[in-house]
Amino acid sequence: MKKLLSILTLSLFVFTSCNDVIDIEQPGTLLAENAFKTVEDLQLGVLGIYNRIDNTRQIRINSVFSDETAIGNDSGGQNSAEYSFVLNSTTGLPATIWNRNYITINQINKILAAAENIPIGAGEQGDYNNAIGELRALRAYTHFMLNTYFSTDYTDDSALGVIALSTIPGLNEDLPRNTNAEVYAMIDADLTAADGLLSNQSSRTFISRDFITALRARMAAYRGQYAAADGYAATLLGSYSIANQTQFFNMWSDTDDTEIIFELERNVGDSYDGQGTGGGGWAGSLYAFVNSTASGSPFMEMSRSLYNKLDEVAGDIRLTRYIDPSSTIDPAYDDRFDDYLVIRKYPGHQSQPLMNDIKIFRSSEMLFIRAEAAANASDLTGAAAYIKQLRDARFGAAQPAPVYASQQEAWAGILAERRLELAFEGHRWVDLKRLGVTANVTIDRDPVNCTIFNACSLSATDHRYTMPIPQSQIDVDPELVQNPGY
Repeated sequence: MKKLLSILTLSLFVFTSCNDVIDIEQPGTLLAENAFKTVEDLQLGVLGIYNRIDNTRQIRINSVFSDETAIGNDSGGQNSAEYSFVLNSTTGLPATIWNRNYITINQINKILAAAENIPIGAGEQGDYNNAIGELRALRAYTHFMLNTYFSTDYTDDSALGVIALSTIPGLNEDLPRNTNAEVYAMIDADLTAADGLLSNQSSRTFISRDFITALRARMAAYRGQYAAADGYAATLLGSYSIANQTQFFNMWSDTDDTEIIFELERNVGDSYDGQGTGGGGWAGSLYAFVNSTASGSPFMEMSRSLYNKLDEVAGDIRLTRYIDPSSTIDPAYDDRFDDYLVIRKYPGHQSQPLMNDIKIFRSSEMLFIRAEAAANASDLTGAAAYIKQLRDARFGAAQPAPVYASQQEAWAGILAERRLELAFEGHRWVDLKRLGVTANVTIDRDPVNCTIFNACSLSATDHRYTMPIPQSQIDVDPELVQNPGY
């Protein structure tokens, strides 16, 4: 079933100040209680929220600010600041991530408030419950995404997180940041409520109980609560297998969904059908203007260091999938213009180049979470077995199991394999933030790519692994505390 991408319903009742995304009661606003009168109205509102959920900006920061990409041959200067590690409280990307997610949360809260007064007719209770469950799960996911980028330490419950917003604040109300513990508690409450309300949907583009389990697995792993994370991941791996080589290749053309637990559907004519080099359009347009070939004006290319890792052992389907055949690979590589490493993880579908569904949760990530849990428990053989399972699938034949002599080696090995498997999906920068110190790993850029930009390394403890609270928000909400280093 294709989503009805309707912004109209929501735009009738929510207008958000460009200065303060928490102030949502604006003069002339048509109130939500007047816009939502029936369960059908509620369902349309939920579809409008789905339309707001996007991950391209997160993919961009993870790709550019880490070691997944390099400035391409056809670059006109795109992403040069981020590639050079420029990140401060007036940078546009943190403000966009903050504002967009809080606008979404505000809209969810308005719909939930209005839903309390909707009459439920005969046979509508299930649809009503499912809509409320979807909204609360989406609110949990949105809060988790915010906390991922703006909290300094996921494992410290007393560290400052973001604003946990479960109600509609008053006009010009100043709100402080909550602690991680408070944010996580709200997320958990939303997920628990959603789990009890949702029907058992099978579509991978709608919220389901499996989505809830996947989010719980990721959140527990980020928090270092690996016993819980391992249990959630194991449950999902019982239902979602690891793709073989053919399935993996086809997954990125949107013709196979073996591994996909949840994805954001993208279609011709929807709100994301267009160029979005800064985020918010075709995922492939984060790297190229026209298509994912050498003639398609790729302004960002795969980093040489990532290519070298993928090319270490012949037969890895990920190299075949991620690099377009039109690419040029110079074995000598002594000049950054010698290579043309064209990224084709998002080649397009529905005859639209660069437009693909965006994968949010995959079974491969769950396998990595199990490996992390094993490493955390000093089960080095178990951690190696999970990595071998993935590598067997990607090479299409049995591979030697890695040997880890210490926990640090295990963490470094897991982080290295996550780099290959999850490239260009919005994980690398976050992974370096949460595991870099433990694994003794930081950004790995080839000097030929990065020397000209004077941006070849970044300490694993650098403050720029956490985004700044946008200055525009601090200016209007003096209760907000800025993150260290900004």
